[in-house]
Amino acid sequence: MNLAPIILRRVISLKDLSGKSLAVDANNTLYQFLALIRTQDGSPLTAPDGSITSHLTGLLYRSTRLICDYNMDLIFVFDGKPPECKVKEIEKRRRARERAIEEWRRALEAGDYAKAFSKAVMTSRLTKNMIEDAKRLLSLMGIPYVQAPGEAEAQAAYMAMKGDVWASSSRDYDSLLFGAPKLIRYLTISGMEFLPSLGISRRLEPELITLNELLNYYKITRRQLIDIAILIGTDFNDGVRGIGPKRALDLVRRYGKIEDLPEDVRVKVAPNYERVRRIFLEPNVDPEYSIHYEPLREEELYHFLCDRKGFSRDRVKRAIKRLINYQSNRRQRRLEEWFIKG
Repeated sequence: MNLAPIILRRVISLKDLSGKSLAVDANNTLYQFLALIRTQDGSPLTAPDGSITSHLTGLLYRSTRLICDYNMDLIFVFDGKPPECKVKEIEKRRRARERAIEEWRRALEAGDYAKAFSKAVMTSRLTKNMIEDAKRLLSLMGIPYVQAPGEAEAQAAYMAMKGDVWASSSRDYDSLLFGAPKLIRYLTISGMEFLPSLGISRRLEPELITLNELLNYYKITRRQLIDIAILIGTDFNDGVRGIGPKRALDLVRRYGKIEDLPEDVRVKVAPNYERVRRIFLEPNVDPEYSIHYEPLREEELYHFLCDRKGFSRDRVKRAIKRLINYQSNRRQRRLEEWFIKG
C-alpha cells in the first residue's frame, strides 16, 4: 500500500527517541535483517548446522545498540495468524521470492556478485524455527516481546493507543490504519537502505508520522483514511486500477465514503471492502499482553549464540556487557523516579 504521496512526515534523529518506548513490528524488522545482513555473494549468515542466523545477528548487535546507545525501550511484536483475505498477498510474495531465488542463482553462475546480492535481498523467508530462535534470543537478553493473535501492526497500534508505548515502529503505513497515534519509520542504525531494483543504496533517516496531524490536515477521519487505502489497495484487497493516493484522497473527501462514490468507480472497488474496513477498525488483538523487562541470562546466551549458533564469543561478550550496563542504569533510573514520585 503506497500512501506515501499524501503522508505528512517529520524527519527526526535517533536521539529524539531517547527515553521513548516503541512497539516494533518484529517480523518486519527481522525481514530487514535477513535482507541486508548477508555475505558478498548474497548468502545469509548461517550456524554450523546450516540454520540461518542473519536475523539473530541483527537483533543482537543492531537492536541492542538502539536500546543501549540511544536509551530506547523496544518491545517486539510478532505476527500471529493472518486474515484469510491476506492469502492472495502472501502467495504473490512467495512467487516473487521464487523468481528472485532463480535470478540469484543465475547471477552467481555468471559470477555477477553485484547482481547476485541485489536479487538475494528479495529471497528472504522467515520460517517458524527462525521466529522461535528470535524469541529465544530476546528472552535470554531480557527484552520483552508480545505474540499478537493477528497482525503485529494491529497489536502495536493497540499498545500505542493504550499509552503503554510511545509509538508504533514499522516501515509500513498499516499502523496508521490500525489507529497508531504515532508511527516511527526507518528505525535503523545503519541509516542506509538497499534498493534491489536499482542496485543502489539510499540514505535513510527516522520519520515521525502523527495520525491526528495527518487527519486534521486533510479534514478526514481514520475511517476515511482506511477507505483511501482500500481504493489504492492493501494487503487484504486489490485497489482500483488507475486510482492512486491523491485521486483516492480527492474522491473520499468529495463523496465521504466508498458507498457514496460514483457508480462507475464504486463497482470497481474490491467486493470485500467492508471486511477490510473491519480488519482495520476492529482488529484481532490481545489486551492481556505483558511488556516487562527481565534479567539478562548470560550463560544461557553464550550457550545459545556461541555453542549452538557459532557466534564469536568476544563479540557476544561485548554485546552482553553493553546490555548489562544499560539494564543496571535503567534500574537505577526507575528507582530514582520512584523516590521522586513517592
